[in-house]
Amino acid sequence: MTEEKDNNPKGERIAKLLARAGVGSRRAVERMIEAGMVKQHGKVITTPATLITSTEGITVDGMKVKAPEPARLWIYHKPPGRVTSYHDPEGRPTIFEALPAHMPRVISVGRLDLNTEGLILLTNDGELSRWMELPDTGWLRTYKVRAHGRPSKRKVEEIREGVTIDGVVYREVELDLGEQEKSNLWLTVGIREGKNREVRKLLEYAGLQVTRLIRLSYGPFELGKLERGAVVEVERDALHQLCRPFFEARGIKVAEPEAPKPRAKPKAGWAKPKAKPAGKANPRRERKQRLGKADDKPERSKGRSDSRNSDRRGGGRAASRSTSTRSPRRS
Repeated sequence: MTEEKDNNPKGERIAKLLARAGVGSRRAVERMIEAGMVKQHGKVITTPATLITSTEGITVDGMKVKAPEPARLWIYHKPPGRVTSYHDPEGRPTIFEALPAHMPRVISVGRLDLNTEGLILLTNDGELSRWMELPDTGWLRTYKVRAHGRPSKRKVEEIREGVTIDGVVYREVELDLGEQEKSNLWLTVGIREGKNREVRKLLEYAGLQVTRLIRLSYGPFELGKLERGAVVEVERDALHQLCRPFFEARGIKVAEPEAPKPRAKPKAGWAKPKAKPAGKANPRRERKQRLGKADDKPERSKGRSDSRNSDRRGGGRAASRSTSTRSPRRS
């Protein structure tokens, strides 16, 4: 199990605490403060450096903020056609509208484009979300891509090594090309940053047009066989172990994973056959066994039996003479 400790008895910055409460990332909270949306007991907060010890009396855009809960994480299979936002100016459906009603307020770890599908992480902790997004965390995001066209081998190598496109510097990328099927091609792309439309722009630079984009994994978290539109929560102990640096920096003790139990090694040599349980007597089988034993008697017994049978056919006297042991008289 894990334990959480309060290491800030004198208070902490309001932006940080509201991020922990799931209001948004720390930067998003700072923008809310600048816009005058955050109040404490009805008074507008003017600086994100304001220290608070709890969320009591804090409102954001008129809504009360609940106290921070322990960090939680969900894996969501985003379908295409939904935006990663709470409010869309164009009125398009959002991923948050499709979540179960029993879930708390959550924020996304990064974003996926409208038509991009696959894994997206959701959390009730803005600080955790920010930590997962940082390039310094070094987590690989893996995508399966279907693209149209034929790629430039030279530009593919440039992308793998890191490239600058329209003044934007992109770090090295893991790029595996699949087999070309007429004009379409399936690829696997792995990136460690989350720049806007990064995969699409990189492949467009290589001469490819992305027609389908599916995120398969984000760091140690994988989409697996999760159905489209489904959401599943990550167990707390697993979350703490997979994000150990983040939680230990908070002063949270993380339990060591349980070592798998060793399997018993089979003994050397052939295994002895198990004894069959005793069943009901089988008269036919017992009769065959008796006949078999009779066949195994010495030939003398068999010959004696045969002579007896022939004597019976020849008459009783012959049988008695043939079996007599007396010597014949001399003439």
